[in-house]
Amino acid sequence: MMKFTRICVQRLNLLVLLLSGVSVTCDASNLSGWVLYQIYPRSFMDSDGDGVGDLRGITSKLPYLKETGINATWLSPIFQSPMVDFGYDISDFTTIQPEYGTMEDFENLLKEAKRLGLKVILDFVPNHTSDNHEWFINSVNRVSGYEDYYVWHDGHVDANGEPQPPNNWVSVFYGSAWTWNEFRRQFYLHQFTREQPDLNFRNPQVVEEMDRILLFWLEKGVDGFRIDAVNHLFEVDDFRDEPLTNTEFDSKSYSYTHHYYTKDLLESYEMIYHWRNLLDDFKEKNGGDDRIMLTEAYANISFTMKWYGSSDGRQHGAHIPFNFLLITDLNGNSTARDFLYAISKWMIYKPLDSTPNWVLGNHDQARVASRFGRERVDALNTLLLTLPGISVTYNGEEIGMEDNTEISWDDTRDPAACNTNSSLFMKFTRDPERTPFQWSSDVNAGFSSGASTWLPIHPNYRTVNLERQKSSERSHYSVYKALTDLRRHPTMIYGDFTPVAVNDNILAYTRELNDHHLFVVVINLSDQEETVNLARIFHRLPAKLRIVTAASHSHYRSGDQILRTSNLTMYRYDALVATSNGNSPKVAIILCVLSILAVDTFSSHYANLQPSDCFVATESSEEDRSHPRSAWSECLKEVLQVAILLITIVILNNYLNWHYLPKCL
Repeated sequence: MMKFTRICVQRLNLLVLLLSGVSVTCDASNLSGWVLYQIYPRSFMDSDGDGVGDLRGITSKLPYLKETGINATWLSPIFQSPMVDFGYDISDFTTIQPEYGTMEDFENLLKEAKRLGLKVILDFVPNHTSDNHEWFINSVNRVSGYEDYYVWHDGHVDANGEPQPPNNWVSVFYGSAWTWNEFRRQFYLHQFTREQPDLNFRNPQVVEEMDRILLFWLEKGVDGFRIDAVNHLFEVDDFRDEPLTNTEFDSKSYSYTHHYYTKDLLESYEMIYHWRNLLDDFKEKNGGDDRIMLTEAYANISFTMKWYGSSDGRQHGAHIPFNFLLITDLNGNSTARDFLYAISKWMIYKPLDSTPNWVLGNHDQARVASRFGRERVDALNTLLLTLPGISVTYNGEEIGMEDNTEISWDDTRDPAACNTNSSLFMKFTRDPERTPFQWSSDVNAGFSSGASTWLPIHPNYRTVNLERQKSSERSHYSVYKALTDLRRHPTMIYGDFTPVAVNDNILAYTRELNDHHLFVVVINLSDQEETVNLARIFHRLPAKLRIVTAASHSHYRSGDQILRTSNLTMYRYDALVATSNGNSPKVAIILCVLSILAVDTFSSHYANLQPSDCFVATESSEEDRSHPRSAWSECLKEVLQVAILLITIVILNNYLNWHYLPKCL
């Protein structure tokens, strides 16, 4: 009996220690749990009525970001530009685009963001400049020191004496990647539009120029950079032809060739490692938080992982190499198993000490509501905001904005479309996902007081807008806001992640963290009603759960009880986050500790009792009176220990719903 009790008490002490500690397998860096919000400045908020969004408009809406639970905002390009590619063709890297405001406006934006505790990340476009940039003009004119700032080539001459491009390289935006410059009598490379000549990063002076630009903005107080088209920085210097794909027969199409010699070269990774060192050195000298680096590169998973750092771990790269798998590998026909594969793929390939990130949309991709269907907006936002790591939201996705596919050829502004023709443009245009933010049902969706906007407002703005959704108890925005609130919970930041594809329609996973509540996420991607036995899938699950969030069209509401986890009905396109009904595990731990102290107190007290202290005095021998421990006191001690141990187990069951007991014992 005595040995049994001692073992039980030791086991109980171990349980308390396990519960009071935190066992974390997900990354615990200060970026985990972040919600990063992309703002497309031209379409976010217009403060002066010219139909174009601007910095003052963004500043006026920063409190909205804070209220929504955003940690950081990434601004698409705001530097001076002819706007051929709407800011991705930069003519001056240290001047604000006049349409967007002034440097003072930007400094005020930074000041307000700091006041609200929001990070500001700038889009940095190093691969190319505008052909209006002073560097390019000097290079065309062979001004000393600028001759090799860009990639130039003589090309070759055909039978008619006409200059021809040096190889078969194709622009991302259709057509040859080479354009002849009559004044210089050479071709220049442009992997995007002809107005965006590629810089020559094999020239050390170009690297120094870019370093100075980064330092300029760091000294202004920005918190980091998103590096655009980073895998295009270098190309082979022997200019060999790319091999053909043999799947596309239009020689002007980007998919006509593979891109082995113009993308993903080793030197591009080394440049990112160099810039990471620059950011880290700036932090070392100036203090504060890490200056964050994000990279944009559409590439296979093995290439993408290299942006995190060198394989030997000696060189650090991007904090956040954008994960586009939820975009490139999934669509409206994808099953729960497809989703599980895409999610697991990133989690398996990523370095162990890195923070995962999840991107559902951006200014180059069709919106979530258009790509997956408007019925799935809440399901996809639930997925995005409950996965471990960093969530990236493109402005408007929180209210379920849709692509405006009614934009005509005459109203089209995207160079990727304008480089084609009126019959092909819809295949290439990105304008539909770039339309102005729908703030309200007022004129121009509350975006601008002007007579017109730079792109047409989506016709559905009177029913799909932020003002209407904020006033509604159940809306896409209310779901999104509830999820960002939940994302601050320690379990969502640091907790383990266990996903399961129940069938083709149902994706489910748990987020678990010792000393904190368990969360269960269940998503129905189909238009079919499903019954799910969660208890069979997740064996440590309590019998009852409480719903934390549900899709805006769900039959369930926040606070509803799931009385039987073995028989959960999931309605069409539903998405639920649920947690255990128990009280805080910390309360259980405190009660456990008090119980153990009680055991020790009673034990020490009764071990020293004399028989005369408990019974009416009778005649007894001197030997009996001097005996320190009688058999009856030992027995009483054992009974008390077992009783208190049993009470403690009941307390654990009530407070922890047995979730932790199998895991820890």
